[in-house]
Amino acid sequence: MAETTGTLRGATTDVGASAAELTEAYRTGETTPSAVLEAILEDIEARNGIINAFSDITADGARAAAAVSTQRWSRGEPISDLDGVPVTVKENMKRVGVVAYSGSLGAVEETTERDSPIVERFTEAGAVIVGSTTMPDWGMLSSGVSSRHGVTRSPLDPALTVGGSSSGAGAAAAAGWGAIHMGSDIGGSVRLPATWLGLATLKPSEGRIPIDTPYLGRAAGPIARSVDEVALAMAHVTRPDSRDYTSMPYQDIAWAACCESQDEVRGKRIALHTEAGAGMAVDPEVAATVRAAGELFAAAGADVVEIPAFVHEADLVDLDSFWRVRFWRTYSKLDAAARAAALPFIQEWVMKGADVPGSEALRCYDGIGSFRARTVRATEGFDAVLSPVAPQAAFPAEWPMPWGFEDRGMEHIAFTVPYNMSGQPAASVNAGFTSDGRSIGLQIAGARFDDVGVLKLAKWFEEHRPTSAVPEFAQGV
Repeated sequence: MAETTGTLRGATTDVGASAAELTEAYRTGETTPSAVLEAILEDIEARNGIINAFSDITADGARAAAAVSTQRWSRGEPISDLDGVPVTVKENMKRVGVVAYSGSLGAVEETTERDSPIVERFTEAGAVIVGSTTMPDWGMLSSGVSSRHGVTRSPLDPALTVGGSSSGAGAAAAAGWGAIHMGSDIGGSVRLPATWLGLATLKPSEGRIPIDTPYLGRAAGPIARSVDEVALAMAHVTRPDSRDYTSMPYQDIAWAACCESQDEVRGKRIALHTEAGAGMAVDPEVAATVRAAGELFAAAGADVVEIPAFVHEADLVDLDSFWRVRFWRTYSKLDAAARAAALPFIQEWVMKGADVPGSEALRCYDGIGSFRARTVRATEGFDAVLSPVAPQAAFPAEWPMPWGFEDRGMEHIAFTVPYNMSGQPAASVNAGFTSDGRSIGLQIAGARFDDVGVLKLAKWFEEHRPTSAVPEFAQGV
């Protein structure tokens, strides 16, 4: 991995500070939300030309929110533990006054008369939304390649991908441009950026975070530099919103308690899953890192049991075909110029959904149901499942997919997508690095609705992982 250059490093001490560090500094008067925001905006101006994390930087609105927050802190009257904390949201989380294009030059311009649920929750908490972050065309790539935005690059090494589809969210988190960065995930789209950038995240249980565009397998999740900040985000964005007709009943969970130091491992029954059974082959360094994590849990008193592969090639093929049909419907409604403007890789991918018979699409949908059931059966009886997030480490930033420009469907998401289809929570925490310095994430999945249990195990691992597995930005924290 190329050494990070000075032009890519944070320019001020306020850039990259955690939410807890910021709110303590606000309380003592060491700094203010307005000063922190200006430092971040200055750093974005200096570095974003390379990183390209934002679809929109809404500086005026952020300055207004930061000014009001600064006044509250000066009176000693913050309205929440997010008051004045800089955050970002993915482009598909609509905001009043901000046009969204779903990452594509071919997409129809979208506006809204009401902020999306997550945006509203952040605003109610007094958080400062720095901007909206990039995504690839319609969110259907696991990279930061977009016909509208260009290439989003890793702040750790601009030659490498940030992952996707929450590409800008991951990039902003790794760059330190805010404490919490909300993404969405239908097959791995918050966990893939996390694994390829050394970050922490949670793809929560289906329906845990209300969204206004619910769909089979889709969830929203926070990406951050630490599990603490993931838990902090969950305390706010899980609040109810009637627009999500699929959301589960609200639970008033003490999310911060997930991160309290305690022995959360002894006696746990934990599955180790290093061979998915389908898709891309697992890089030996990735597999070894996950196995080492399993050994760490076992040494702490967990009962770690290796489970066999349970993903079938047909699962990935059926899901890919179903998604092609679904996005062909979107693509087919565009005029010829708009279709031609979309990313060529996406044009070719979606065209294979044009002639799929309805009976075949329904068969694929039924296959997804079988996949869901098999995932639940394979993982029941365990408190958690440890696995890779992705079979490979980060790839070149210009590639749309981990193998380059070939159409190989969804071969890369055999470890992540099962938990989207089953609705189970799954976190990612950095677990190590390849020999050339690329980050490797550990996926920790749990039973449906046990988001708290997953976060507790993620926090335990974050605290007990080897020093060699700690990302540079987290060292000394």
